[in-house]
Amino acid sequence: MEKAKSNKKKYGLLKDIAKNKFSYIIALPAMIYVFIFSYCSYPYMLVAFQKFRYNKSNILDIIFNGKWVGFKNFEFFFKSKYAFSVTFNTIYLNLLFIITGTIAAVLIALGLNELRCKWFIKTTQSVMLFPNYLSWVVVSYILFSLFSTQYGLVNKGLKLFGMNAINWYTEPKAWPTILVLMRIWKGAGMNAIIYLAAITGIDSGIYEAAAIDGANRFQQMTKITIPLLMPTIIIMTLLAIGKIIFGDFGMIYALVGDNGTLYSTTDIIDTYLFRALRQVGDPAQAMAIGLFQSAIGFVMVYGSNYVARKFYPDGALY
Repeated sequence: MEKAKSNKKKYGLLKDIAKNKFSYIIALPAMIYVFIFSYCSYPYMLVAFQKFRYNKSNILDIIFNGKWVGFKNFEFFFKSKYAFSVTFNTIYLNLLFIITGTIAAVLIALGLNELRCKWFIKTTQSVMLFPNYLSWVVVSYILFSLFSTQYGLVNKGLKLFGMNAINWYTEPKAWPTILVLMRIWKGAGMNAIIYLAAITGIDSGIYEAAAIDGANRFQQMTKITIPLLMPTIIIMTLLAIGKIIFGDFGMIYALVGDNGTLYSTTDIIDTYLFRALRQVGDPAQAMAIGLFQSAIGFVMVYGSNYVARKFYPDGALY
């Protein structure tokens, strides 16, 4: 114990900065960015408990001269008849995205790891990464070209088999599946690269020892690759769970827009809040819901990390 304390004293922060000054210089811009755009905005969360006034933009005015209203700004959401449905849709869609996206990314990474043709692997990675750089607005037009009632490729395919065309933009039950497919198509390639990087970091000596013992490629994948990949999978899942109460506004609003017919399965907290802001225009209410989402996200990360630490310590964040 005394030795550990001595080592901590020996390698204190100032001494570590002096020893690794160039590393800290490289990290400094990111630290400044996080401090300004994350921590400096925290005091403005007080607006969630005040009546917002546009002439009170200074933080000192907000703290000392703001009109406190308690939890009244939270009422507009929790007393709304849509509170349950949009909360359910947000969590349900995010769960679908996390589960299907993780499975797809891991399968792609495992598949690429088994390939031996380097140019094919690089070409495949580039093709899979391309959708990630498309904006959701561009994806919305691709989606429309697929599911348009009159000219969509899907309906043309249905007609070829003698089936009637479907007006997909009036079928709310179909949209969770459509959103999941579009999310996988757009994001699985990028996540697969992360998992593939973790796989390539596994000691090749383990595979050589397994091969000497007679293990084939499938056995090496199931007995070595997947178990050693699990900590990365769990950490990525924990990070995703932390945002489970936050909907992907850019995705949902670009693909669904203000199509009220689809609200029953696609309307999430963020899109509901955006519509409410357009109609009411009260930033304090938006801050209140944002604070609610952050609190739930923190609880989800802490809870899931506790479960991971209890049952799979190697996959815990802290």
